[in-house]
This record gives sequence, C-alpha cells and structure tokens, in this order.
Amino acid sequence: MIKIVHMKNTLFLILVFINTVMGVAQEDYTLTDKGAITVDGSSTLHDWTVTANSYSGGLVLNDKLLDSISLEVDVVGILSTRGATMDKKTHNALKMDEFPKIKFVARDVVFSEGDNQAISGTLNIAGVGKDVVIETAIHRPEGRIRITGTYKITLQDFNMEPPTAMFGSIVVGDDVTVNFDLVFAK
Repeated sequence: MIKIVHMKNTLFLILVFINTVMGVAQEDYTLTDKGAITVDGSSTLHDWTVTANSYSGGLVLNDKLLDSISLEVDVVGILSTRGATMDKKTHNALKMDEFPKIKFVARDVVFSEGDNQAISGTLNIAGVGKDVVIETAIHRPEGRIRITGTYKITLQDFNMEPPTAMFGSIVVGDDVTVNFDLVFAK
C-alpha cells in the first residue's frame, strides 16, 4: 500500500512539474501600437499610399516555435491622405461591408531571429483566403518581438477590382505592396 501511495505522489509531482515547465515555456505577446502598416500602389495618374490605423494581433512563442501569429486589420481604419473619395474607393475594393477585417494567421512557425525569415500562413482579404509565404526580418529588441517586411499583392488574386476614377480614365494598378513593422510585447 505504501508503494502505491508513493508512486501516486511521484506521478502527481511529475505531472505538476511538466505542467509548470510547459506553462513557463509558452510566452504570449500582444501587438502594440508602436509599429505601422501601409500599402503602396500606383495608378495611371500618381502613386499613392494608404495607412492601416486600426489593427490588433498576437503571437504565442513556445520555446523556438511560434505556435501562432494572428493579425487583424480593420478595413474602416485604412485611410489615405488624399481624402474621403479615395478612402471610399479603397473600402469598396476591399468589400468592407461584407468583410470588415483583413486577417492573417500562421501556425507552427519555426522561430529564428534575423533577416530572411519566411512565415507561412493564410491571408484573407475581401473574403478570399490564400496561403502565402512572407519574407520577414525578426528581431527581439528589449524583450519584444519585432517583425518587419514587405509583401506584394495582386488585387485580382483576391477577386478585387482595381478602383477607377474620372469615368475610368484613372485606374489603380493591380499590384500593391504591403509594408509592415509589427511590434509585439508581453
């Protein structure tokens, strides 16, 4: 009887230890407002930039594996310096009424600091999800995780029609570049 009790106690202690170690190894980070997300594009008249002013996200680091990375951008917060007309055209192209958020989710990403770090995930824009691989730079300044990079998107790959103006005489180019500087903190 003493052996069984001792064995149960030992098993209990081992389970508590494993649970404690697993809990300590996992680190949760939240996206801060210290970064920026912009989109650069062109048209037949001029180049343009819009800025994402409202976004959220997080990542879970478990030892050397990013268990998950998530990012949500509120389409209504994507604004330009060119005024309400361009903002409305941008929101319409992104199908804001039906799909108010742009989403990116990645799972089981091998974490490594430095430049040229590929992150594979699913990017969902205007209701269309695509598997993508995004080249990034990952650094850990002052206990934070900073992920930076650029990613080129072809609007028609996400079933978006490039916006037009002036009765079709001004047309937005089909390719845009997303620039991101994401800072996550515990």
